[in-house]
Amino acid sequence: MKRILTCSLLLLTTLLTTASFAQVSPAYEFRAVWVATVSNIDWPSRKNLSVEQQKLEFTRLLDMHQANGMNAVIVQVRPAADALYPSPYEPWSEFLTGRQGVAPAPYYDPLEFMIDETHKRGMEFHAWLNPYRAVFNMLTSSVAPNHLTKTKPEWFLVYGGKKYFNPGLPEVREHTVKVVKDLVTRYNIDGVHMDDYFYPYRIDGKEFPDQKTYAQYGRGLSKDDWRRSNCDSVIFELFTAIRSVKPKMRFGISPFGIWRNKSQDPMGSDTRGGQTNYDDLYADILLWLQKGWIDYVTPQLYWERGHKLADYDILLKWWNEHAYGKHLYIGHGIYRAGTNAAWRNPDEIPAEIRELRKYSTTQGSIYFNSKVFEKNPNGWNDSLRNNYYRHPALIPAMPWIDNAIPSQPLTEKLDNDQVKLVYKGEDKIRAFAIFTVAPGVEPKFTNAQLVQLIIADKTVTVDLNKVPDAKGMKIYAASVSPYNNISPFTELR
Repeated sequence: MKRILTCSLLLLTTLLTTASFAQVSPAYEFRAVWVATVSNIDWPSRKNLSVEQQKLEFTRLLDMHQANGMNAVIVQVRPAADALYPSPYEPWSEFLTGRQGVAPAPYYDPLEFMIDETHKRGMEFHAWLNPYRAVFNMLTSSVAPNHLTKTKPEWFLVYGGKKYFNPGLPEVREHTVKVVKDLVTRYNIDGVHMDDYFYPYRIDGKEFPDQKTYAQYGRGLSKDDWRRSNCDSVIFELFTAIRSVKPKMRFGISPFGIWRNKSQDPMGSDTRGGQTNYDDLYADILLWLQKGWIDYVTPQLYWERGHKLADYDILLKWWNEHAYGKHLYIGHGIYRAGTNAAWRNPDEIPAEIRELRKYSTTQGSIYFNSKVFEKNPNGWNDSLRNNYYRHPALIPAMPWIDNAIPSQPLTEKLDNDQVKLVYKGEDKIRAFAIFTVAPGVEPKFTNAQLVQLIIADKTVTVDLNKVPDAKGMKIYAASVSPYNNISPFTELR
């Protein structure tokens, strides 16, 4: 018995020691927040803000999320066939100025401002567009004379009090591609992002009124297959257009959390969702992943763990089994805080993070929505800042887009435990990453903890006494490429 106990203690000591060498939190992890502009959900907080108020709100929003450990924002720049930037194709959004088609005064480009402020903080900016929604509310929405619903009324269909682009029309797809291509060409965004609104969610007893278009373009397909084909076509065309302008631009989709239920398809999840991507929104996400038409997928898993119809854990496992080598970021419903017993539990979001980190095929999280964080619901801001996102993380690299490894930084010793990092490689970098490694442990990425990310492209001075969580640890630096590939380590201490 004594020998067994001794062996057990030795094993426990070994496991604990090994764990101390591992990363406390992932060095690569997508950590983002959706910033919704439709109906002024997140930003700007209301339609009649001054330009200075708009700017102040957005910088405060960024500062809050940066403090929470986020490294990206997903900002809705085209909520309803309109734009939060000067577009040659669609009018200014009413959610910016209160009246569609009216530019901000004094004039500025909100998108350019938001991108610049986001990049100053070392965060990524992904432009979120709604592909088909055109008039958010037919009774109350401001619609400019040059809005497409006025100039091209034949392109639109009315359903549930809203106007939608008709996805079956080739000219609609051409327009959508034109809008995205312009955005990618003119702005220094890091990604293009679309959400779950392809064909609209079904309304009981009402059929989406596209029978006339189906009769013209159906090509012998069933109506369901034809609708899916329309969505497949626009995704492929968008992917092709984005890559033609910027071959390294990322393209992601955030679908409804259920592709299909197992009762509908043996490949489906063990859920009982009333609507699904494939059957109701006509979005065949798995096909897009298999074909490589998108770079990341963010299923909206807004249900809690243990939900009777759509269990978070079941869906998390299912999506990990169906990501087809592309990046998987989980959409968390932080907006649900306080809505039932599960969402009054302070451990719900932390438990979801712990669970997704068990999968090597999940690379991060996106939270809906931004404004909820202002109230620190269930203390979740504190959980992120002090625990789960206490250490910074790099946006996960996508080797199918870019796999160039930058040169490692050179060092110059200065006085008072300061070290100057110098980058002399031919390829550009965006930052220097500072890692800690336990003494006696091989200094490699899997044994290291990222503790600091310094935005710089040539040189920076590091005070070794101020490196976070470095007491008793070895310190290393690496160069970080624009696409988050890292160089070999350079020892600093």
